[in-house]
Amino acid sequence: MEWRHVVTNLSRWGLIVTIGSLLLITSSISKFVKQGMISNLVNNNNHHDCQFPAIYNFGDSNSDTGAASAVFSPVLPPYGITYFHKPSGRYSDGRLIIDFIAENLSMPYLSAYVDSIGTNFRHGANFAASGCTIQPADALMLNRTFNPITLDVQLSQFEQFKKRSSDLFNEVVSSEIKDRLPRSEDYSRALYTFDIGQNDLHAGITSMKEEQVKKYIPSIINQFASVVEKLYQNGARTLWIHNTGPIGCLPVLVKNNPPPRNNTDQIGCVNSYNELAQEFNKQLKEKVLKLRTQFQEASCVYIDIYSLKYSVISEANKYGFVDPLGKCLGQDGDDSKACANPYEYINWDGIHYTEAAKKWVANYIQDGSMCEPKIPLREACRAVSRYRL
Repeated sequence: MEWRHVVTNLSRWGLIVTIGSLLLITSSISKFVKQGMISNLVNNNNHHDCQFPAIYNFGDSNSDTGAASAVFSPVLPPYGITYFHKPSGRYSDGRLIIDFIAENLSMPYLSAYVDSIGTNFRHGANFAASGCTIQPADALMLNRTFNPITLDVQLSQFEQFKKRSSDLFNEVVSSEIKDRLPRSEDYSRALYTFDIGQNDLHAGITSMKEEQVKKYIPSIINQFASVVEKLYQNGARTLWIHNTGPIGCLPVLVKNNPPPRNNTDQIGCVNSYNELAQEFNKQLKEKVLKLRTQFQEASCVYIDIYSLKYSVISEANKYGFVDPLGKCLGQDGDDSKACANPYEYINWDGIHYTEAAKKWVANYIQDGSMCEPKIPLREACRAVSRYRL
């Protein structure tokens, strides 16, 4: 902690700091820190000032708000039926967790970086794309490429976005154009979110034995960490990292390829697949803890999506859902037909969750109860200032 930070913050609290009074500060500072008084004062002082100016998201179809739909083929009805009342580029019947995060922060929904129609990047950009993996497209584990816009490509897109938008912001005079571009000072104050890894596991599960997949996990986690490190070097300071969900509970795997009875848990999920997800999450959490130590000026928050999703599936009736391992879309084999009430279902199309389930999960993310450390979403922007102090 540097004296200039102490002096600046004490001045901000309305205290007159003189050379003589520094002696008093010296004798009291350790006591203040131990009691958390400085942290509380900073929090109270910044209560009305702390707000993320932007969100930059990286991931797969769990948070894709239009990338794959813009680049490849459009998402068709009945996707988007419950909230947008039309396809919105999202692989769900409505909003995604990233949408609820934006709502909670009183921000507009994120525009997909590759979508050129009606985009506004003042409050961030979404680089996530359906089918993406952490591994690069030519990785040995991938017997086929789900989507070439892998995490390393998303990083490259962000770097290009940052440079080109900054250049344009400085060149143009029109306020109409400037108002749709991020400000250079906002990158270090923005929220950076990550939700990716499910497709890496799915690629392995469908092409090799579980033990072989397990051997690839350390490499996948290291590749993820490498991207996060480069984002930190590019100014990212608040990192919100979701782990991967219980892939062994996805209807596409449970119903289409029923596992042997000795490989299912008490609710019918595939044990061996979920064990892979748990191992992935274990190593991811260990890596996040290391990054937290490495990044002295950043806040790295790990969010336990797995436990939330498994909880809502295993206790579906308690939370008002039916058929926890079933799906709403295409129940009779016709994928153009949705169930009568999507709000009753956890899974939308066999792979992606419904808006109702995602909203349930998002509520626990926002209050910080499933975060490590336990930081409510609205408080996360103050975590960096605490680290800096």
